[in-house]
Amino acid sequence: MPGQPDLSASVARRSFLALLGAGALLHCSTSLSGAAWAQTATDPAAAAPAAPDAAEPFDFDRLTENMRVLATQPHQTPTKVEGFFSSFTYDDYQAIQYNPERARWAGPKAGFNVQAFHMGWLFAEPIQLFEVKEGQARPMGFSTDDFRYYDRVKARVPAHEPLPGVAGFRLNAPLNRADLFDEVVAFLGASYFRALGRGNAYGLSARGLAINTALGKPEEFPRFSRFWLETPAPFAREVVVCAALESPSVTGAYRFVIRPGVNTEMDVTARLFFRNEVDQIGVAPLTSMFLFSEKNRTDFDDYRPNVHDSDGLAIERRDGDKIWRPLNNPPRLSESYFAEQSPHGFGLMQRDRNFEAYQDAAAHYERRPSLMVEPLGDWGKGAVRLVEIPSELEVNDNIVAFWVPDAKPVPGVMSEFSYRLHWGALPADTAQDIAFVKETRTGVGGVSGVENTDGSRKIVVDFEGGLLASLPADAKVEAMVTINGGEIVHQALSEIPGTDFWRLVLDITVAPGMTVELGAHITGYGRKLSENWLYQWVSA
Repeated sequence: MPGQPDLSASVARRSFLALLGAGALLHCSTSLSGAAWAQTATDPAAAAPAAPDAAEPFDFDRLTENMRVLATQPHQTPTKVEGFFSSFTYDDYQAIQYNPERARWAGPKAGFNVQAFHMGWLFAEPIQLFEVKEGQARPMGFSTDDFRYYDRVKARVPAHEPLPGVAGFRLNAPLNRADLFDEVVAFLGASYFRALGRGNAYGLSARGLAINTALGKPEEFPRFSRFWLETPAPFAREVVVCAALESPSVTGAYRFVIRPGVNTEMDVTARLFFRNEVDQIGVAPLTSMFLFSEKNRTDFDDYRPNVHDSDGLAIERRDGDKIWRPLNNPPRLSESYFAEQSPHGFGLMQRDRNFEAYQDAAAHYERRPSLMVEPLGDWGKGAVRLVEIPSELEVNDNIVAFWVPDAKPVPGVMSEFSYRLHWGALPADTAQDIAFVKETRTGVGGVSGVENTDGSRKIVVDFEGGLLASLPADAKVEAMVTINGGEIVHQALSEIPGTDFWRLVLDITVAPGMTVELGAHITGYGRKLSENWLYQWVSA
């Protein structure tokens, strides 16, 4: 692709903190996203914690106005705060745990509690937290009394030392059991955050905003610099969090309404004010990892059949039509744009929920949440953009997806976006009439067991469920296939006996270095019988 950006820094940034996932923090249950490399703008004044008894009126409109005014002023680059935590290494950071006995909002009538992440290691710029009660905001000050320090760091920490801020925070609630407060959502690093549905384990991340992602220039990472947490009512099942977003190009006011459950929901309102023009914004950006599956497993000498946090991009179009785009780990940077008019939703999904598909007793990829973005209101014309970055390691978050509005933001004019995030297992809707894509596989083309002489590539797509599943093998159904950049040399569609799915087999040829775009769906009896399968094959 002409003008490909160098994304090695992006991969490193996103990947490094992923090393902490799935229990790597010995005393901290939240895995960290790669965002921490990119903690940028905030108000230097925020480095000094406010007096504990200070109170100021607060509501979302007031925050919006403050961020509008801040956008008219030059951006202030933050100064890293020095302290006993400045020398903490990765190993040191593992030896720190928030003291659960000091959790904020804890009590017999609590529906949520709050725990903070310590500063240090990669987290040098402080985040300020405020508690909002009856329209008044007061600082949530923290000290070394709020944390437990173990092993190598215990002797280096001063007693009763006030902290200039924290690295982020997590909210806990009785998500899986009524008698236990499980972690539901964590905000940590730039504008990144993660959430869980019932029975999930942390996987993909969301963030507040993407700016100039993979455009051949440095990507800008806005940062949530301050948070306001509204004290929930007794036994509340939802909580409201507001945040200030800052970076050189933009300021923003964010409001999150968080409802834990089987599928945890987050209603997000983002009000953005741009200081200057940017080439591209990404609204509701999602970041995930795809290393290999049945499509490219032969590239990895690994006992596991699949390694990924997400296996596909799902789009529900405005007319109800559905798109499934399996994810790739391409040999070079790949990107796709899916033009839409105010779609019903898009997201990164983990469809396969069987342990046997992953065989990983530590990472448990079958428990990673899917995440769907449901636009609220009319988002107008735009596109869902998918960026896939080559990766050789599963610690790299190499998948990015977001909404790109056709209309670029205008400096000085507020841009507002509202949407709902759905975190959870989110299984395919098998009650619908259309079949969904169960699996995509690839391999050497031609007849199995016979030498391949034409250099073709075989692609196998299984469609499961819907009305298609009830049809006999001789049903009058047809696969509607399109290809751009290659040639189909063989095509076959058949029912697989003893199952409820049909298999589409394609043999394609493509010139070296070319990118092939494929599309397929199944029709019959005057109707569409499957969702749209779209796929990109990048020839090495």
